Amino acid sequence: MEASRARAVAGTLLVAGGALTVLGFVTAEALYPGYSAADQTISALGAASAPAASQAVFNGTMVVAGLAMAAVAPLLREVYDQSLLTGVFAVAGVGVVGVGVFPTQTGILHVIAATIAFVGIGVAALVAAATTVHGAMRYVSVALGVAELVAFVLFATVGGGTPLGIGGLERWVAYLGLAWVLAFGGYLLGAADAR
Repeated sequence: MEASRARAVAGTLLVAGGALTVLGFVTAEALYPGYSAADQTISALGAASAPAASQAVFNGTMVVAGLAMAAVAPLLREVYDQSLLTGVFAVAGVGVVGVGVFPTQTGILHVIAATIAFVGIGVAALVAAATTVHGAMRYVSVALGVAELVAFVLFATVGGGTPLGIGGLERWVAYLGLAWVLAFGGYLLGAADAR
């Protein structure tokens, strides 16, 4: 596949996967009466204790969005020939899939998958800044990647010990990563159009 087409497909997958994730969160929350964005984690939307509709939407969204992210990895290899970026994208995508396949009641498997997803996306932003993106997008990648990783460390160490609650703090982690995924997808689409 030629580089311009690979950029366009990768950008489309990232924008679609990012948008699907945001909409999946919102939809699963709407299908979960009494759900608290402050007091419950995002993954509670897919737990066995959640309503069946919320579970289906959340877990299905994670699997589809993760597969989209993993599918971007070989496309990036076509464009940039960067094995580190390709590997990080593939691993992060597998982590996102794992969040849907291993809901919270699976314990350590869910924790591992979520950690791989969160850390993987933050690291992908930093690797992209160091190896592939240029101009303002480089600064955006560094800022969002660092912010997501800092938010993740706070989430892992402080948990619900902030005014945001555990769910609010986890949303900082998730939405910073989603902001970068959407921005990078747009960057790739713009680069594809420019060539």
